[in-house]
Amino acid sequence: MPTAPTAPALGDVTASDSTLRRFLHGLPGVDPVGLEARAASLGTRSIKTTAKAYAIDLAISMVDLTTLEGADTPGKVRALGVKAVHPDPTDRATPATAAVCVYPDMVAVAKEAVAGSTVKVASVATAFPAGRAALGVKLADVRDAVAAGADEIDMVIDRGAFLAGRYLKVYEEIVAVKEACGSSARLKVIFETGELSTYDNIRRASWLGMLAGADFIKTSTGKVAVNATPANTLLMLEAVRDFRAQTGVQVGVKPAGGIRTTKDALKFLVLVNETAGTDWLDNHWFRFGASSLLNDLLMQRQKLATGRYSGPDYVTVD
Repeated sequence: MPTAPTAPALGDVTASDSTLRRFLHGLPGVDPVGLEARAASLGTRSIKTTAKAYAIDLAISMVDLTTLEGADTPGKVRALGVKAVHPDPTDRATPATAAVCVYPDMVAVAKEAVAGSTVKVASVATAFPAGRAALGVKLADVRDAVAAGADEIDMVIDRGAFLAGRYLKVYEEIVAVKEACGSSARLKVIFETGELSTYDNIRRASWLGMLAGADFIKTSTGKVAVNATPANTLLMLEAVRDFRAQTGVQVGVKPAGGIRTTKDALKFLVLVNETAGTDWLDNHWFRFGASSLLNDLLMQRQKLATGRYSGPDYVTVD
């Protein structure tokens, strides 16, 4: 499936601010009641034992194990990397997580910790989480992270510019960041959906990010009150499905923030399956941005295997 930085079939809509605005405001309006009702309905689907074991392993393999704190130390990041590679040291059949996600100055440490494994190193950049910096500063942030070995860059959009209707500015910034990623790093574009106010804005941001070359679109930083929800993730899944149908380009989705339990994660997997389809049920196309989710997935996995609920003392504290 192609992952080109532009979508040729829609190239003309980004020719100017007016054409981009016309396209984004011409997208179908979102019915909030219908969207939330569908998300709630899909969340009631039950997953039985055999399928549940498969789904838990799939969810583990989709986790971007994350630490984004001012108090992060090299030791903490190394421990996180070890855990990402072997989430349950007592059971080597447990899949590795998709990635570890850290600040740019910790990329080299994380890279060393996961060396020789399938685990990627993702780094937040572009003045995360607020994104309030000059473009040159943001691009330097990205280039530093890529030079240190980051496989993936999680950037934040300029929400102020987006909410002011300066869509071309946001588009051009994403394009510039994508270019700074080079050929070695995939780009996840964070919208901070909790600050976009409306579902219509989330739909517009999704299309804007994909038009600009995002490899993933991501709900949130995890640093605001409202982060990933079933409804906003469903809306973004619809967007990537429709974008691929129109352009042939597949884009991933990453809900982040607030997903803490196995029950939550399985609800999101149902959303993926029923909305975008099985092509997205892979960690190349769907991720969970989380710190505490992995521990609950491991406890539930142990319960399925042994019939006993081990409790939090049997998993490492991140």
